[in-house]
Amino acid sequence: MKALFPRAQDVQAILINTSGGLTGGDQIDVTACAGVGSSLTLTTQAAERAYRAQEGRARMTTDLSVEADAQINWLPQEMILFEGSALDRYLTVDLARESRFLMVEPIIFGRAAMGEKLTDVSFKDRIRIDRDGQPLYWDGLDLNGQVMQHLSRRAVAGGARAMVSLVYVAPNAEAHVDALNAMLPDTGGVSLLASDLLTLRYVAADSFELRRDLIPILERLTKDQLPTSWRL
Repeated sequence: MKALFPRAQDVQAILINTSGGLTGGDQIDVTACAGVGSSLTLTTQAAERAYRAQEGRARMTTDLSVEADAQINWLPQEMILFEGSALDRYLTVDLARESRFLMVEPIIFGRAAMGEKLTDVSFKDRIRIDRDGQPLYWDGLDLNGQVMQHLSRRAVAGGARAMVSLVYVAPNAEAHVDALNAMLPDTGGVSLLASDLLTLRYVAADSFELRRDLIPILERLTKDQLPTSWRL
């Protein structure tokens, strides 16, 4: 990997996977820390791609720590799953009590414009956010085999081919709930799990719809400091 540091008000790092994608046996590990009173935004150059795995699994692990009065924005662009991909992804976040955190994780299930259908995919996703050593938000997703068939079920995604999970930890989280719900269509929603913990789920027909509705939300939560790579 490489990291590009553009000129910005706060520290931004654009992570670049020089291999162009992930396949069986690949492993990427990212570790980052925002020190006391600092602000760090981490994003990617473009969408990441999980390609067909001939053997083995790809693995991505991200470990973030946010110290007192600091903030990390974890804003990777879409993860596109291709037919035959096998990917394990882990995100672990350690927050100090007086810290702030924004996370977005968009996933695209095949490229609809290319007519791709996922019939043999294995995707394991784990998110663990702790504060002062105590669990704050833990989440997990497992999809195996006939992914399009799973997504077609009304209780799962109603045929949607794109989804996003967002977590926002900040003292003003509650103030955003009504506005963000108004910005989402019927296939999305925002919940307040604690006075300073907001979560968002949204499924869309394709990546175009997902990005169209997601970018204004990210602009609001980042105070119009969304990295330029998101708009290219």
